Amino acid sequence: MSDARPEKARPEKALPETAELTCTRVFDAPRELVFRCMTEPGHLARFWGPAGTHAPAGGITADVRPGGVFETVMVSDADGSRYTMHAVYLEVTPPERLVWTEPGTGVTTTSTFTDLGGSRTEVRIHQRNVPSAFLGPRAQEGFRSSLDRFAGYLATLEP
Repeated sequence: MSDARPEKARPEKALPETAELTCTRVFDAPRELVFRCMTEPGHLARFWGPAGTHAPAGGITADVRPGGVFETVMVSDADGSRYTMHAVYLEVTPPERLVWTEPGTGVTTTSTFTDLGGSRTEVRIHQRNVPSAFLGPRAQEGFRSSLDRFAGYLATLEP
C-alpha cells in the first residue's frame, strides 16, 4: 500500500471564446486592381478601416511576402484615438490569395480574390480565432462599413 496521494486536478486555463467569420463581397473592378488596392499603402490609406476612422499612408506598412509585416494605424475621426493592427503575411499568391495572422490576437485572415469576368471580382474574407469582442453587431457593422468604403474607393479608379 502506497502513501502516494493522487495529484489534484488543476483547473485548465479557460481559453477566450473565439469564432470564425466569413464575408463575401463582389466588387466592380478587375481582380488585379482589387488585389493591388489590398496590398499597397497608397491605396489602403484611401479606405482602410470602418466609417469614422482614417488610416494615414505613413501609418501603413505592407511588406507583401511570406514573413513580411502588415501594419496599420487607424485614427478615430471623432477623438483622434489610434488603433494599431500588427500582422505577418503567411501566404501571398498574387492576385488570388492573401493570408496573414495577428500575433497579438491570434486572428488569421484569408482573403481570396476570384475573377468573375467583366471586370468584377469576388472577395471572400475568412477569419479564424476571432475573439468574442469582435463578434458583436457593432464590430460587424464596422467591418461591413470598411468594405463599403473599399467599394466606393474602387468606383473612383479606372480599371
